[in-house]
Amino acid sequence: MGKIVAVCTSERKGMRKKNVGEGVLKVGFGLEGDAHGGDWHRMVSLLAMESIKTMQDKGLKVVPGDFAENLTTEGLELFTLPIGTKLKIGATSIGEVTQIGKECHTKCAIYHQAGDCVMPKEGIFIRLLEGGVVRVGDDIEVID
Repeated sequence: MGKIVAVCTSERKGMRKKNVGEGVLKVGFGLEGDAHGGDWHRMVSLLAMESIKTMQDKGLKVVPGDFAENLTTEGLELFTLPIGTKLKIGATSIGEVTQIGKECHTKCAIYHQAGDCVMPKEGIFIRLLEGGVVRVGDDIEVID
């Protein structure tokens, strides 16, 4: 089992996201108020704090949301979860892993600073099967 350490949104695509502390996960959309929301297979993006720490260890001053992830977690090795894995997020939300990593079409500022970026390799995407409120400190766990 892991924990949610940040709930992040942005008003526009292409921006770093800001930790807003809590949000509403909506079936058919994603994280309410986020520019990347929509009815598609990448409704919500997740990245582990452990992955962010890898970049911090390279000297970057990065924090949750800087990789444009919606949910930053701790305690789960997200990128090892198979497609189709179901995750219980907070008290009521359930998501299904739809994609591991992503193609980085344009190298982001983080890539240019460090020569690498973890989101394309270690970030994951889910679609929501059930929605609800998600808050920093909530549990996130793999379910059958």
